[in-house]
Amino acid sequence: MRASLASSIAVTCAAALALPVSLAAPVAAAVPSALGLPPAASAQPPAPELPGATQSLPLGPLDGTDRALGGGADDAGVQGLTRRDVRPFSLVGVVWDDPAAALHGVVQVRTRATGGGAWSEWQDVETHNEEHGADPDTAEGHGRALKGSTAPLWVGDSDGVEIRVRGEESLPTGLRLELVDPGEAPTETTAEMTPTTPTTAMTPTTVTAPATPAPETRTAAASLALAGLSAAEAAVSGVNAQLAPYGAAWIPALSKEATEITLPYMPRSQEVKAPAEAQAPAEVQAAPAAAKPYIGPRPKIITRKGWGADERIREKGFVYTKSIKAAFVHHSATGNNYTCAQAPSVLRSIYRYHVQSSGWRDFGYNFAVDKCGNIYEGRAGGVAKPVLGAHTLGFNTNSMGIAVLGTFTKSAPPAAVVTAVARLTAWKLGLHGVNPKGAAYLVSGGGNLYKKGSTVKFNAIAGHRDGFATECPGARLYGKLGTARASSAKYQGRS
Repeated sequence: MRASLASSIAVTCAAALALPVSLAAPVAAAVPSALGLPPAASAQPPAPELPGATQSLPLGPLDGTDRALGGGADDAGVQGLTRRDVRPFSLVGVVWDDPAAALHGVVQVRTRATGGGAWSEWQDVETHNEEHGADPDTAEGHGRALKGSTAPLWVGDSDGVEIRVRGEESLPTGLRLELVDPGEAPTETTAEMTPTTPTTAMTPTTVTAPATPAPETRTAAASLALAGLSAAEAAVSGVNAQLAPYGAAWIPALSKEATEITLPYMPRSQEVKAPAEAQAPAEVQAAPAAAKPYIGPRPKIITRKGWGADERIREKGFVYTKSIKAAFVHHSATGNNYTCAQAPSVLRSIYRYHVQSSGWRDFGYNFAVDKCGNIYEGRAGGVAKPVLGAHTLGFNTNSMGIAVLGTFTKSAPPAAVVTAVARLTAWKLGLHGVNPKGAAYLVSGGGNLYKKGSTVKFNAIAGHRDGFATECPGARLYGKLGTARASSAKYQGRS
């Protein structure tokens, strides 16, 4: 009986192997039932559905008292929508046809809480959003889907809206109100998505370079062993950059985290599109071994999966820059009326607004920080890699963008926010050998402060307003950047 069963299995499997790929799968699937066995479990569970939607409503001229924005009925060039019921949404913004056209004027909205709640007071929407975005000479910067847009405003769960837009100059054509519903995050990501309370400061650590080994070629595993480090330890400390003396040119067997640490040291062109699974270059140019590299400990970062990003809506593949020389700090200008438990919903809303309403390839910022100091992965491509963002128009190359969720023009940022910015920059800038208290030199891609091609000196941790004429990141947050620089340097182990 056993011989007969074994023979049956062998014949069935051999037949499956001999068939074309398109036919082998059905035959293989039939094997369990032919042997009287239960069907095998699916190796890949179905992808979760990530709900969320955007309503896009065209604006039109307003008449009589509907036109007034505090200045009476003589306001010129007013467009908007009168009070109306809509499907549930949580974030609003306004877009228009020409991304190069600016909206000079006032945008105000009021909303009604879902379920017949009260109407809010009129709220201002920040109109000057052109300073956020991809550099003009990049594919993203002149994409066909690109639109002009205001900053998005978080209003919470709402099902009624009214809007009025007054232009100090002629309004851009094609004005539309965007109402974004972030949807619910998949249940399997809830544990990671749940924000934590601010953690205590982490003790800075440094890594001492191991003694130089014999010059013979070694495998990556042997190199790690000689260095006295496991792959996990290498990932945390960032010492992969010190493996060049050991002959470890490329380390494909390392963990995802370790690989993310290694990739920033690869030579890359200024803008390289890579497939979702990037191929390893033939050679890796590692940074020279240092006696005392200053790399802060990697903070906890909530991943895109953790905050529920729908990866189907962004462009495929990733775009990288050569290095990270500076960090630009922003505020999202979405308002402060959110709880930290709602921060993932805020991120999903901004993500949809950036991609589906504004026409960007992905979330604009590399990282985000909520008011409790939780750090989130922003634009896709690997948190340790030099991903090209769309955050500081003209200076996205060789920099990263950190958006603090909120508006800090008049409101002071919580201490947890400043600590999170310091911890994040101590680690990420440290991977590229940057002193947070030092200077960075970047070449302008064009903007309203610096001509294209000019070399500009910045603080390594700079505010958005340093590279573009804007209020971002708000006066109160901008005033805390000096504290963030000093703390970041201490996390790196610098005196």
